[in-house]
Amino acid sequence: ATPHPEQHPEQSPEQRRAADIIRLLTLYRPLLDAFVIVSVPKLSPRSPSGPRSPHGSPSPQDFFTEDLWAQLPPAWQRALASATPVQLAGLLGGCGGPGAAWPLSLLAFAAAARALSFPRGCPGGSPRPPCQSSRLHPLLRRHVKPKKQHEIRRLGKLLQRLSQATRCQHVVDIGAGQGHLSRFLAFSLGLSVTAVDSDGRLASLAERFDQELLRELGKSKGPGHKGHLRHRPLTPQAPRHVAGRLDPGAPWGQFLLPPDPPGPGPAARNPLGSPGGSEDGGRVLVTGLHACGDLSPALLRHFARSAAVAAVASVGCCYMKLSTAPQPPGCHLGYPLSASVAALPGHWLSYRAREAACHAVEEYEGRLRGDSAHLRAHCYRAVLESLIRAADPEKRHLGVQPGRKAHTLSFPQYAHLGLSLAGLDPAGVPLDSGAVGAMLEQQHKVVAFCTLGQLLAPAVETLILLDRLLYLREQGFHCALVPLFNPRFSPRNLVLVAARTPLATVLAGLDKDSEDEHSSEDTDSSEDEDLRETEPPGERQS
Repeated sequence: ATPHPEQHPEQSPEQRRAADIIRLLTLYRPLLDAFVIVSVPKLSPRSPSGPRSPHGSPSPQDFFTEDLWAQLPPAWQRALASATPVQLAGLLGGCGGPGAAWPLSLLAFAAAARALSFPRGCPGGSPRPPCQSSRLHPLLRRHVKPKKQHEIRRLGKLLQRLSQATRCQHVVDIGAGQGHLSRFLAFSLGLSVTAVDSDGRLASLAERFDQELLRELGKSKGPGHKGHLRHRPLTPQAPRHVAGRLDPGAPWGQFLLPPDPPGPGPAARNPLGSPGGSEDGGRVLVTGLHACGDLSPALLRHFARSAAVAAVASVGCCYMKLSTAPQPPGCHLGYPLSASVAALPGHWLSYRAREAACHAVEEYEGRLRGDSAHLRAHCYRAVLESLIRAADPEKRHLGVQPGRKAHTLSFPQYAHLGLSLAGLDPAGVPLDSGAVGAMLEQQHKVVAFCTLGQLLAPAVETLILLDRLLYLREQGFHCALVPLFNPRFSPRNLVLVAARTPLATVLAGLDKDSEDEHSSEDTDSSEDEDLRETEPPGERQS
């Protein structure tokens, strides 16, 4: 048979999937560029007036001002207008819904979006993280929230298997924050760890936590101390902390820059010593747990350029912060990385599309199934946008969010807060008019429209991660994408693993780790009563 003119038999499955995703996104780009979850309680830091869409793309806050509902196919409008939140959850999750009768074109759209997205693993089990991870040593749970406990244990076991497969004992943790992952790798798994973060204050805090743990270990050696009998003893070997920024364009031997702005904490210095490897001349493993924006692509570039890095395990986040074209000469793009994706027409992703890829689909599906009050915030924001634009047409797409608990407010309370944040006098805006009431009665339509955007969000994340995987494959590396975390409470759960040697043994070991994890429940324990969950908000290096 003669191949379709758009098909290329020599393409890999990953290249074909990337091309298919781009075709799907091109067909439904208005839906995607209109999608944003309204939950941030402040003006966006991207600009004084908040995020604005490239090329004037609408958002759900434009639901009424741009009449977005009328842009849907008539058959979709009829079906979605009568759909219950539970039925929308079934459409989003692909498991149907009681009494739902969707148009074939809508079913085909939803099926294509799900089929082209990477499997995110079976959520299973509790919809919330356990109170404390009983599989993690109690001293390593201090200051660590349950979500992070789950993540550092799972990623730590992956890095341990990479260490065994590559015979590398030195791990460089980029964007290490308060050092929770580094502490687990060093104290529990016995690896040599260098933790790097651009914020010197976080590096200093991490060192303080290390010293606190070392003091506790010293006490446990005293006479009459029973220790923690259910856990393997910890090794009194702390990570080494470095304050510095990763320079994506520098040679491996000079890959760190001083923090910006300079601040307290350990001085910036290269943890590898020279282009040949670590300070003792050996190779290293590099990891980044939810390394923000361009930091994840920078890790992959350094791995690809330097034989000093034996393997990398990268978990990305904050895709909206990726650098995209156009950029000044000499600046590296965060997307696309690969020649394969860069060559595909229509590969460009808007800020809103990349922001959509960061959202928690499983959480949104749960809110639909529970008909959560959180859903009304979508309609509130859309009505607020209409009121702002009517009062001052120049105030368009302001990053105004009246609070994370906006769903607990009445609309007049919400509108008073929002109008004030927009610099308008609430007293001059009618909030009890028939027009406002008519818009509020269309909440179900706003929620249905947002659900369509949620359907596309995983496909966008898949395209971004496929681009990274193809970048490494093009250079001959062994790599895989692994759904390592439970997506119910760790939405960015896909880990990109790459090495210069085959990964079959490492990946097979992960399956065994997963079986062991499910065979033992994480429970709260009396020995953990003194553990504190104090993880101050801090953004990882970007």
